Amino acid sequence: MKLNSLVKINKKKIRVGRGIGSGKGKTSARGHKGQKSRSGVAIKSFEGGQMPLYRRLPKRGFKNFNKKNTAVLNLSRIQSIFEKNKNASTSFDLKSLKEKKLVNKKYLKLKILGTGEIKTKIEISAHFASKQAQDKIAKAGGKLNIVKK
Repeated sequence: MKLNSLVKINKKKIRVGRGIGSGKGKTSARGHKGQKSRSGVAIKSFEGGQMPLYRRLPKRGFKNFNKKNTAVLNLSRIQSIFEKNKNASTSFDLKSLKEKKLVNKKYLKLKILGTGEIKTKIEISAHFASKQAQDKIAKAGGKLNIVKK
């Protein structure tokens, strides 16, 4: 026995609303009256009076639409970068940090914070810097350029 004779491959779609003789005419298998018989109406997430799933699950999280993608670097981290790479250039910015994979590529701006000490004379281009960081960089003989964007 052939498989094709058991299973019909090209099954025709039932065309509703094509006359009484089709068996799916008049109300087009929607029953009489009521919300579900109308077009364009769906009772989404209604579970027959049972507490819906979206209400049974706990509310979690918050997505901040005003989030600024800013990479934060402390002076201690910058100093450790220079100690690891003795031949590293004394000037850097966000682009160079991304290339060396020291900062994730998702960040759009760079902020320097003053935690830790800096001993090397460096030149940094950043979008923001704390007052403490500015003082420590200047004391070490370095230069800090604030980029305006």
